[in-house]
Amino acid sequence: MADAPEVRPRAPGGACAERGGGSRLPPEALPPRRRFLPVRGWPTAPAASVSAPGLIKMVHAEAFSRPLSRNEVVGLIFRLTIFGAVTYFTIKWMVDAIDPTRKQKVEAQKQAEKLMKQIGVKNVKLSEYEMSIAAHLVDPLNMHVTWSDIAGLDDVITDLKDTVILPIKKKHLFENSRLLQPPKGVLLYGPPGCGKTLIAKATAKEAGCRFINLQPSTLTDKWYGESQKLAAAVFSLAIKLQPSIIFIDEIDSFLRNRSSSDHEATAMMKAQFMSLWDGLDTDHSCQVIVMGATNRPQDLDSAIMRRMPTRFHINQPALKQREAILKLILKNENVDRHVDLLEVAQETDGFSGSDLKEMCRDAALLCVREYVNSTSEESHDEDEIRPVQQQDLHRAIEKMKKSKDAAFQNVLTHVCLD
Repeated sequence: MADAPEVRPRAPGGACAERGGGSRLPPEALPPRRRFLPVRGWPTAPAASVSAPGLIKMVHAEAFSRPLSRNEVVGLIFRLTIFGAVTYFTIKWMVDAIDPTRKQKVEAQKQAEKLMKQIGVKNVKLSEYEMSIAAHLVDPLNMHVTWSDIAGLDDVITDLKDTVILPIKKKHLFENSRLLQPPKGVLLYGPPGCGKTLIAKATAKEAGCRFINLQPSTLTDKWYGESQKLAAAVFSLAIKLQPSIIFIDEIDSFLRNRSSSDHEATAMMKAQFMSLWDGLDTDHSCQVIVMGATNRPQDLDSAIMRRMPTRFHINQPALKQREAILKLILKNENVDRHVDLLEVAQETDGFSGSDLKEMCRDAALLCVREYVNSTSEESHDEDEIRPVQQQDLHRAIEKMKKSKDAAFQNVLTHVCLD
């Protein structure tokens, strides 16, 4: 039996020591190990005990600690610029999606700035809400209606000049009297087509003060509380631009009778409007007038009627008024000299000023239709339309009466069905 091989103990140096046959190398003879700078917050363990992921992190930390090259700086700036641009347009898109009326508000501000320059308002700082209201300022140069363009309402015009316009233009004569101050509110009421809006246009032209044509839709906003801020901006703007007139056409649709069924936001807006108009904090020396026009005064709230002590009833024109209106309408038209306007005025009982204008237009169109439909070449030698004659006006009156009667019958039919 062969002898078993002798088992020799392994040298402390492992295979290297076994191959070399010598003792283990001293530490001084070994190559120096590469050491990494410790990063704050990391464990300061020996390099031999650091795992592979930890070693990678340490390498990255060492890379970040060195200064960046020029190309790296340019690339970083480019990426930051792209990121900032994307962020800006994303936020802008989100804001536009949340508030779809933002573009309209911006356009209103531009329009307001343009109007302020046209009417000569300078060095007046306005808030965002006041700029929205200022877009409804009226430039007197763009109004082409004067007192001379209104016929049949001489008494109303005289009273309006004395009670409203004179205290504004001659403020120094009435500053010591509270009774002679201009009224806080003026109401024009009466049937449709009798000249209420025409008087408002002439007032904007001739009053010599700032004129705000307020649209009720301007004060409505989907955000809670915005309507109250817009209502407050109406009067704050009017005070900054005083003397001023705030005109509300069809005021019954905006400040009608309040009831318990009104929406909370609408009720609060009306309360805010009336409080600023004539409330506890109202300055009685300010020259701000609210002028309204309506053909349904019975629908107005009693608190609104109290704030409009000066009222003018614009009724349907009488005989002399109709004759004056016809003379004004046909003043610059081609009318036969034998036309008797007094006779026409007698036949148009119950016609409003708007009806009289439409009747005269129909009479003029009859002459045009006759000229167009004529087939005789001899009648076209002068190439002119004949003047309006009495018979044309009679035919237009009959047509207008039939139209009014048919409309009245339809109204009665609907009332009976209801």
